[in-house]
Amino acid sequence: MDSRGIIRSNRILVIAMRFLGDVLLTTALIRSIRLAYPQAQVDVLVFGNTAAMLEGNPDIDRIVTTPNKPHWTDYCKLLLNLFRHYDLAVTTQTGDRPFLYALLAAPVRVGVVPAKNATGWWKRFFMQRWTEFDDVNTHTVLQHLKLADLLAIPRSYELVPPQIGAAGRLAERFEFVTANSGYAVLHPHPQWTYKRWTVAGWVEIGHYLNSLGFTVVLSGGPAEEEVAYVADIAAKLPPGTVNLAGQVSLAELAYIIGHAELFIGPDTGITHMAAATGVAVITLYGPTNPVKWAPWPKGYRRNSNPFQKVGCQCINNINLIQGEGGCVPCHLEGCDRHRQSRSRCLDELLPERIKTAVRQLLVND
Repeated sequence: MDSRGIIRSNRILVIAMRFLGDVLLTTALIRSIRLAYPQAQVDVLVFGNTAAMLEGNPDIDRIVTTPNKPHWTDYCKLLLNLFRHYDLAVTTQTGDRPFLYALLAAPVRVGVVPAKNATGWWKRFFMQRWTEFDDVNTHTVLQHLKLADLLAIPRSYELVPPQIGAAGRLAERFEFVTANSGYAVLHPHPQWTYKRWTVAGWVEIGHYLNSLGFTVVLSGGPAEEEVAYVADIAAKLPPGTVNLAGQVSLAELAYIIGHAELFIGPDTGITHMAAATGVAVITLYGPTNPVKWAPWPKGYRRNSNPFQKVGCQCINNINLIQGEGGCVPCHLEGCDRHRQSRSRCLDELLPERIKTAVRQLLVND
């Protein structure tokens, strides 16, 4: 360390082994590190199925991947790849696997540890600097940026969505990207059922946007269930609706969303990505706590949570609509307490509330 307490590092590993949206929310920390250490090698360790969220990220030198459920041979390869290859390891999670990888990767470790009343207190002993994990009252981006504070480097509050190099080819594949008429992107399928709105609601909003002159573009991932779900909605919308489910990469989708007039989506990683592009976002939240997990507004640069726990709110490019009921947000996984259960707060959310938000955006434009 130098006289200011800054950790001097030529090789830095950032560990972010969670879902797509979580990986995106680490990019503000990664940018902070890159700006503070412009000559360093900055690598990021993620699950293989989330690496696409970092495509084209200019702050990263190398993406290291590991399977979600590795075989023992995968562990061996990864450990050989990591062992003392770095001067500094920064882990954004409290789990045992990220902690073990940080321990093996570098002699200096900075990370997030469980609260004192939780298991894992022993991890503090092996961390040179640490901060406690707050799952309720601190937005995830701000939680990550506490690690920048521990490194004594300036914070960057900017998220970096995935990026493509050749946008022209995308325009050749999809005429709506460069057409004079504007388009709106709907992303109706979150990974977990308890975060879903109704098919009828999405269909009604699609028809409404079409009546306003927008080309309606549906996005979705390549999983069989998701493709079928989006296709069912597309079949109920007017001719000219574009169904992109399973047809574009994450970086291509980020480009498409970033050039849309409007994006509407639930609590999912794609909505976080849309927010990072700067497009106007309407997002539908039910059980999830917005203080912790609301999309990070583009251009928001304050060390305070953008959103409060209760109520519909609009911050910069994010219009957050909260579901119905006095129990919202309950912080639970649906009314039946598991990820594949429905959430009544979202099932009872009326399309008219989304239409009102659309009208307000159009007036403000």
